[in-house]
Amino acid sequence: MTADMPRPRPPHLVRETTRHGTVVWYVRVGQGPRTRMREAYGSPEFWRDYRLAVEGKPLAPIAGPKPGTLSWLIAKYVASAEWSELKPATRKQRHGFYRAMEKTAGDELLSAIDRRAILAGRDRRRDTPYAANNFLKSLRGLFRWALDADHVKIDPTTGIKLLAGNNEDGFHAWTEDELERFEAKWPIDTRQRLAFDLLLFTGLRRGDVVRLGRPHVRNGEFTIRTEKTGMVVIAPILPPLAASIAAAATGELTFLATERGLSFGKESFGNWFGKACREAKCPGSAHGRRKAGARRAVEEGATESQLNALFGWADGRRESATYTRTANRAKLAREARTSPAPSAPVRDRKRKISIYQGLKKPMVGPAGP
Repeated sequence: MTADMPRPRPPHLVRETTRHGTVVWYVRVGQGPRTRMREAYGSPEFWRDYRLAVEGKPLAPIAGPKPGTLSWLIAKYVASAEWSELKPATRKQRHGFYRAMEKTAGDELLSAIDRRAILAGRDRRRDTPYAANNFLKSLRGLFRWALDADHVKIDPTTGIKLLAGNNEDGFHAWTEDELERFEAKWPIDTRQRLAFDLLLFTGLRRGDVVRLGRPHVRNGEFTIRTEKTGMVVIAPILPPLAASIAAAATGELTFLATERGLSFGKESFGNWFGKACREAKCPGSAHGRRKAGARRAVEEGATESQLNALFGWADGRRESATYTRTANRAKLAREARTSPAPSAPVRDRKRKISIYQGLKKPMVGPAGP
């Protein structure tokens, strides 16, 4: 019974919970100043600092970045539980931005990083909207976590908008000419063509394409939970893809396999497929094939909801809306080109004015002689 009783808290140690729900520890002797503990509760470093604070001595210097700087905040963030919950691809991308920021501003105090500084960083990348927006998203993730962890008082990214433009991704979308060029280079019985057809006719990202295999197929449909979003995609194995799978050498568990019969990793597949593209004199990438597939699907009448289901996008995301909007504009332009011309050309001034009046509010006074 005695063993189950809670152990008494050491003297002068105070436990508090911030408004964000974060537990923090302080040492305060009598009515003296409070000393906040920096290390994890219960660790040897924590008890070392506790003893120093009780004795009224300064805490041991922290190895690594200076507290309160951008580098210090980044180090805290990448060691947090929130960081570990991000997708590996997201962590890799954001790490790249953080390393670059540390080289130029790692010693900057957090108080000096304001809205103006973040806007300047975004605008320096305005020629590449995709990179500019990922830079901003990386800082949003960092400072929103810092605010919740009580490391900063305000989030300087609040209210800063993403740049307009092609923000679904930064990869070149394959044109029809490039698709035909690749098909001419790699016939239907090659592994390169199989990879091409899988990307084109499934709409999957490369990380999902390398996992797709016969265990995912039943009754002519494949079912797979996507790596990036966790969405479940169910779609038919279209006849051109079925023919490509039947003609090419495949792996035991995955359709795509290396020359040794092993499954591809996502990165190694990207490098291998990139080489196949260069040999076919195509500038596109694996992800560019996915974009071409989305474009084709919309041109054949797919709706936003159907695109979301096929490509594993969450409802309400802007990707499907972007593709359908672009396709609808192209359709209207084609219909305009095929519309018959007016039977009588408009030449007289009075007729031109009446057309103008149809677009604007009625003019006050006479329209002209």
